[in-house]
Amino acid sequence: MPTLDPGEPGPNSSSGAVQYAPGPGEPGAVHAGRFWSGRRVPAALTAAVCTGLAGLFLYDIAAVRTDRDAMAWRKTLADELATRHLDDVWIIVGAAVAAALGLWLLLLAVTPGERGVLPMARRGAGGVRAGLDRHAAELVLRDRAMEVAGVRWSRVKVGRRKITARATSHFRELDDVRRDLSAALDAAAAQLGLAKALGMRVHVQRSDKKA
Repeated sequence: MPTLDPGEPGPNSSSGAVQYAPGPGEPGAVHAGRFWSGRRVPAALTAAVCTGLAGLFLYDIAAVRTDRDAMAWRKTLADELATRHLDDVWIIVGAAVAAALGLWLLLLAVTPGERGVLPMARRGAGGVRAGLDRHAAELVLRDRAMEVAGVRWSRVKVGRRKITARATSHFRELDDVRRDLSAALDAAAAQLGLAKALGMRVHVQRSDKKA
């Protein structure tokens, strides 16, 4: 995935200017939050469990109203709830499980999700919202790191707040490689046009001569 400098013409451009999304801190850039996930799997599981339980209770209530005996499991459940004390181990375990599931559902409801998509900057409130796949950003930064003289192997991890790059060098001084690699990655990260500037952490070590 090649990247373009702000002043570099695009492949279909006839002039030296190119339209690009503003980077963090540029004039005209507005806040762009993370994309919200559909949460289809948790929603489907919750709906299926609630529908199943509601169907069982409705069937049992309808059976009792037609002068039939209630299901054995509902009689047992009613007896256990009526006779067991609140300090019973199974009551505490059941309450803890129910609370954990409730907190998990609340967490899914209030968090956006979509950790694999990095929001990109946009101009104006009506600007187009765009996102960059996290793995694609890692590939772009890794390719840019491999262009630095002295880098033999590199791996880049893009997180929500920082970029972590690890590289090995088989010649040149490590300090020089680290300085050039940091500069190259900073420039490449700025060209990605992300909505929020990410911190940079670079680790460079000497490669194994036997490798």
